[in-house]
Amino acid sequence: MTNTLRNIVPSIGRFIDPLTDFGFKRIFGSEPNKDLLIAFLNELFKGRKVIKDLVYNPQENNGPAKHYRKTIFDLTCTGDDGETFIIEMQRAEQHFFTDRAVFYTASKLHEQGPKGKKDWDYKLKEVYLIALMDFNFDATLPEKYLHRVRLAEEETGQTFYNKLGLIFLELPNFNIGEKDIKTDLERWLYVLRNMSKFQKIPVILHKRIFQKLFHISEVSNLKKEEHMLYERALMEKWDAYAVKKTAKEKLEKAIEEATEKAMEKGIVRGIEKGAAQKSYEVVKRLLSAGKFTIPEIAGFAGVSEDFVRNVKKRRK
Repeated sequence: MTNTLRNIVPSIGRFIDPLTDFGFKRIFGSEPNKDLLIAFLNELFKGRKVIKDLVYNPQENNGPAKHYRKTIFDLTCTGDDGETFIIEMQRAEQHFFTDRAVFYTASKLHEQGPKGKKDWDYKLKEVYLIALMDFNFDATLPEKYLHRVRLAEEETGQTFYNKLGLIFLELPNFNIGEKDIKTDLERWLYVLRNMSKFQKIPVILHKRIFQKLFHISEVSNLKKEEHMLYERALMEKWDAYAVKKTAKEKLEKAIEEATEKAMEKGIVRGIEKGAAQKSYEVVKRLLSAGKFTIPEIAGFAGVSEDFVRNVKKRRK
């Protein structure tokens, strides 16, 4: 029988992939293992706050459409001081992702308004979004993987409001090797990016909390039903990767064909072929430097921001 995508079983390693729905929920989403989530959050908030306990809130269909559930895995928890933590794994790039993040997080402030009470002094509990991203923001430095966002006074940088916070983790930008890891936060991110590839537990992760993490993540410890759920989650991730890869290849081909036709007519954005090639090389070098934003590169090279984005897409 000819194999199709539906009857090919994904390659399964020794440990589960935490960047799947099943893996994310198994590690961070169960009451008996909430010490893992508490440990992870305390590393993120180090020096800012200490989380002693968490209560998992009932899950709702928070996505505006069903298809979001295939790309967004989220948990909502309440801390011992009444604060809300939204922990979200975003697997696929989405238009207006930051708009959605701010809207969704701010809505948790709005929900705190009392129903039916005449008097209220507007005192709110803190709300935080922690978004683990398996993709990149458009304008970001290659080595920048941690973004802490708050409401601050523009000129002084002083915090204006401290009860609404967003933390974005760009996992593709975390490229610290095992020998260079120094902090527990770096250990957590190293695990999230690489655990499904490990055949043994790295020496730097021989801590009690990580020992527990690897124990519950061992594929051989899964029950039959859990194993089937994990296979399905892997297939969904595999399918999403195939769709993204196909779309990228089609885009690259369309750009290449359009550029060739324009070059044949000598009108690549109104410049001659040689000048266009020179602009392309300049933009490529500026992108490789990893020090400039897309608008800055466009200004330096004298091209449009769309031109820079197209060059960036072709380099990936």
